Amino acid sequence: MLQSFLPVIVFAGLGLITGGTLALLNGLIGPRRPNKVKDEPYECGLPSEVSRTFRFGVSFYMVAMLFILFDIEVVFLYPVGVILKGAHSVFVLAEIIVFVALLLLGLVYVWRRGALNWK
Repeated sequence: MLQSFLPVIVFAGLGLITGGTLALLNGLIGPRRPNKVKDEPYECGLPSEVSRTFRFGVSFYMVAMLFILFDIEVVFLYPVGVILKGAHSVFVLAEIIVFVALLLLGLVYVWRRGALNWK
């Protein structure tokens, strides 16, 4: 049993050793030229003009949470899709159709409530 996991353990060990060694070498011999411009936040190619007291709107967090929610639910479709190929059953297909219909119903509900509107 352990013999089948040996290549995975060896590659994981080699990856950790290589990554750790390169990170250590970068910290030891890498250039350090800190200045004010490098310490400023930087995002999407433009310097940030936002103060530290800036607060994001609730819609930003709503869209993020809804994305995570629907993303996780869609991940559950993969194992069922694998089972569906060998199941030869209409019940499994009907179960997936009901699941997707409930997902769409939830999406329509959230859309109608205005949670996806970016204001």
